[in-house]
Amino acid sequence: MKRTTVLLALGFVFAAISIDQTFAQQSSNAAKAESTVHNSAARVNGYEPMWWKEAVVYQVYPRSFQDSNGDGIGDLNGITQRLDYLKKLGVNVIWLSPHYDSPNADNGYDIRDYRKVMKEFGTMADFDRMLAGIKARHMRLIVDLVVNHTSDEHRWFVESRSSKDSPYRDYYFWRDGKPNPADPAHPLPPNNYPSFFSGSAWQWDGTTKQFYLHYFAVKQPDLNWDNPKVREDVFALMKFWLDKGVDGFRMDVIPLISKQPGLPDLTPEEMKDPPRLWANGPHRDEYLQQMNREVLSKYDVMTVGEAIGITLEEEPKIINSQRHELNMVFNFDAVRLNRGEFYSEAKWTLPQLKAIYDHHATALSKTDWDTVFLSNHDNPRLVSNYGDTSTAEFRIRSAKLLETMLLTLRGTPFIFQGDELGMTNYPFTRLDQFNDIEVKNAYKEKVLGGKMTEGEFIAESRRFGRDNSRTPMQWSDAPNAGFTSDAAKPWLAMNPNYKEINASKEGADPESILRYTQEAIGLHHAHLAFVYGDYKDLDPDNTQVFAYTRTLKVPAKPDQRFLVVLNFGEKPLDYTLPEGVTAGKLVLANVQGTPETGGSKLKLGAWDARVYTY
Repeated sequence: MKRTTVLLALGFVFAAISIDQTFAQQSSNAAKAESTVHNSAARVNGYEPMWWKEAVVYQVYPRSFQDSNGDGIGDLNGITQRLDYLKKLGVNVIWLSPHYDSPNADNGYDIRDYRKVMKEFGTMADFDRMLAGIKARHMRLIVDLVVNHTSDEHRWFVESRSSKDSPYRDYYFWRDGKPNPADPAHPLPPNNYPSFFSGSAWQWDGTTKQFYLHYFAVKQPDLNWDNPKVREDVFALMKFWLDKGVDGFRMDVIPLISKQPGLPDLTPEEMKDPPRLWANGPHRDEYLQQMNREVLSKYDVMTVGEAIGITLEEEPKIINSQRHELNMVFNFDAVRLNRGEFYSEAKWTLPQLKAIYDHHATALSKTDWDTVFLSNHDNPRLVSNYGDTSTAEFRIRSAKLLETMLLTLRGTPFIFQGDELGMTNYPFTRLDQFNDIEVKNAYKEKVLGGKMTEGEFIAESRRFGRDNSRTPMQWSDAPNAGFTSDAAKPWLAMNPNYKEINASKEGADPESILRYTQEAIGLHHAHLAFVYGDYKDLDPDNTQVFAYTRTLKVPAKPDQRFLVVLNFGEKPLDYTLPEGVTAGKLVLANVQGTPETGGSKLKLGAWDARVYTY
């Protein structure tokens, strides 16, 4: 028996990744349902309905998505060529990682010109064409906003470092160094701030004989948001893109914009976690509220902040709708559960993961909104991180299970490119295979500094390094996986497993991760219970099974009641549902042959994922 599909009549035929009539009709029905909700002034289960709450977001890392001109680097025209694929997948918001002009010290997160497209990615005309294609398919686009820092090649910084009297001097943080008795000609940094990318957060500049602040790379000087002219210029560039028609922003390290007055040394306790201090500057909320008042409130936008240094309890200060700052933030409690210091691995248990999601459900109110994600451009591949790649079967099953979880939990789900295929970490063996500045700088500190061997460092970087998520998208079994046509090699090595894991092959396989993810997205869109419904963990202490319900009362209609059961592991087991819950009709399953009805006792296979009515 075939796996039961989402609406019991989805019947998707992916067929070379083209749009079929069934999907078009399902999308039309979802759009009508969304319109009905948004035309009603009534709240849904206490929540104010908004389009960005009902979205499924797909992150595109442009350098690695699709190369259209054969230079080995992904570009905007390549994204445009693949829009039908994204529409077919069912996502309705695209998050585009930085596309701006940049010298690429940190792969585009060091911006040289906010109003210009990176040369390798194309032109502004290419951007406009891509945006028009997105709109034509009834999808939306949000772009990265990187305004805690700029590139040191941005004209503001070029002017700022030219003279202490420059009108742009106070656009950045400049300070005299501390006396260095051991070498008076070379002052010490102004304070003990460490950079996220290793070493000091201060860089000496010989032209004006002062240090400038950079929380990240040396080529990423921090902007001084205390200067009202900086805020005015940032708001202007935001309006530039919103007036072009983009639908919002993902805001890079946005809590860091308000620095501590006087920039004092960190105490020994603060040195254990510097972002905790840096993310809670005295003017953070004032500046975000000004941004909302002067820019965001004038557009129908989606905003999601990277909540570095912010605890869950502190999130409502930023995302509560009554405070008029941001719509939502990325909280890293779940995605970093298995991480120790730097790239070391920490032991974790399923009850710990479940406790995080339960904590979110109880700590955030009906005027807050959450995100759901376990991967992005800064983290390992989803299935390599929380799934099981020991066998092909377990990779497929665990990837489907993880997508099931992400698309049925509370909050707006975010999918990183390639995770819908079950793409895996790259098998790094040598330092020269890495491109990421974080790895290169950490090597100097940890290996050359004598803290670990090169073998230990490569093993940790292979496990958690950011390059894992940045290897090119695997489109087919053609040379370079169809990512680039003419280049001798892509900008970053292609994962050698692309002949087995690619979109073309999975599009033709009804049992693939790609086809399953499409179904799971369809289920999410079809039932508002997965958006606004209540969440309850039925068995929080179970070390192998994650079982929870999503329920929504709908006026004048039957309640929407769904049960999700996930077996996190390769061990099959007989599972009795707690609290007298009985599984009803099966609406989604990742294992072929799953019985169409459940009951109170379920026989779960390895990495089994099921969604029932109940």
